[in-house]
Amino acid sequence: MFFPKKRTLKGLIHIDGVALPVRVSLDLAGGHYYSLTARRITLRLPVTATESMIREYLHVVQEWVKDQFEKQPAYREAYFGKQFRNGELLTVGDRKYVLSLAFKDRVTSSARLVGDAICLELNENLNSWQRTKTVKTLLSRIVAKDFQTEIAHRVMEMNAKTFQQPIRSINLKYNHSNWGSCSNAGNVNLSTRLLFAPREVQDYVILHELAHLIEMNHSDRFWALVERYMPNYQEAEKWLKTHRSKCDF
Repeated sequence: MFFPKKRTLKGLIHIDGVALPVRVSLDLAGGHYYSLTARRITLRLPVTATESMIREYLHVVQEWVKDQFEKQPAYREAYFGKQFRNGELLTVGDRKYVLSLAFKDRVTSSARLVGDAICLELNENLNSWQRTKTVKTLLSRIVAKDFQTEIAHRVMEMNAKTFQQPIRSINLKYNHSNWGSCSNAGNVNLSTRLLFAPREVQDYVILHELAHLIEMNHSDRFWALVERYMPNYQEAEKWLKTHRSKCDF
């Protein structure tokens, strides 16, 4: 007997003239399921789904996502994002950058820091959603380089005052799923989104990741390590949960 293979396809829906990608997973035995997060629209169907069935359900998902955008504006902003303008001021922590946008007939987009100006050259053929995503990525990359020395110094300084563990690397990069991570090899990663948080909240995340150099889990022993050096760490956790959507480019 032949059993169709589970597979993942790429689909598109259109909202307000903008094409949004949909991950189509053919992995169910029957029925259908769709979901929306700040990063992904997913449609799950039976592995036996035909092309016409997929098109039919993509239309259903399109109408459902429109309704969700009305009910939850934060999701709409996640996909359509901020519409960056030339000359706009970007504030990250105690630093301010002036955005200089230029649209050109080029395949790729780029950015560079000149003084306090971030100069972006964007592919003029990008749609609204693609442009927002590209600008976020480029801004994060430039700001990460600008803050790298300062953040690395703070991580090393806190490590010296607390756990005194070997650190292999300290990296700033855009990450929407978490505020930071730490590997067994001693690589400490922090999200550039954290740069929008107050300094004491940043300190908590740094301490949290450093504690993982000793306890690579979230056991009682791990939280005891965090609490030893930051007794009120729950306040920082609460701030992150409350202001998560505001910490972004």
